[in-house]
Amino acid sequence: MPLLPRRFERLKSVLDHRMADLTVLLEHVEKPHNLSAILRSCDAVGALEAHIVSLQGRPRTFNSTAQGSQKWVALRDHPSIESAITQLKDQGFRLYGTHLGVEARDYRDCDFTGPTAFVLGAEKWGLTDRARDLMDQALFIPMHGMVQSLNVSVATATLLFEALRQREAAGLAPKHGEGLEPEHYRRLLFEWAYPEVAAWCQEEGRDYPALNDLGELAEELPRTVRLRC
Repeated sequence: MPLLPRRFERLKSVLDHRMADLTVLLEHVEKPHNLSAILRSCDAVGALEAHIVSLQGRPRTFNSTAQGSQKWVALRDHPSIESAITQLKDQGFRLYGTHLGVEARDYRDCDFTGPTAFVLGAEKWGLTDRARDLMDQALFIPMHGMVQSLNVSVATATLLFEALRQREAAGLAPKHGEGLEPEHYRRLLFEWAYPEVAAWCQEEGRDYPALNDLGELAEELPRTVRLRC
C-alpha cells in the first residue's frame, strides 16, 4: 500500500522532535510491562533510543502497554554495565543514577539540558554497586508517603518529562529536526516510511532511494521491491 502524504507528514513531525542527546540506560529491568511503559515514555518525550543491560538468558517481551512504541524507539543491548556506561560517556552523556545516598541530589535541582542519560536498576534491587560507582551524579525523586520509591517505569517517566520541561523552558527542545544529524534524520525517515525497502537496501548494500516532498520513492526500483511498500 502506498505511503499516504498525511502519514509521511506525521512521521516527519515525530522525527522533528526527536532528541539524540536524551536517553535511558536500564540495568536488569526485565518485566514486560515496565519495559513497555519505559519505551512508551521515551517515545512520548522524543528520546531517540534507550539502552539496556539484561540478565543472561532472559527473553525480552513487550505487552500492550508499549502501544507499539518499540517500533519507534530503538532498544540498544550492551553486554555489561561497564561497557554501556563507557559508550555513553564516550558520546558525551552525563549519567544520572537513581538511588538514595549521601551525595544524591533532588532531581529537580539537576540540569538536564545537556546530553543526559538516566540510569535505572532492576525493579526490586535498583542499581548494582558497580553501576552506582560509575555514575556522574546520583539523584532521587522525593517521596512523601510510606513507600520510599516509585515503580521503575514511573520514575523513568518523571525524569524524562523533567528533562523535556527544562529543555522547552530553555528553548532547547528541537522542533524542526535539529535534535538529529541530517543524515541520521534522512535514514530514519526512510526506515520508518519504507521498512521493507530499507531492509532490502541493507541486504543489497546500497543507499536508500531519495524521497520526494510527498514521501514517494524518487527512484524506479524492481517491481518485487516496490510491492513491499
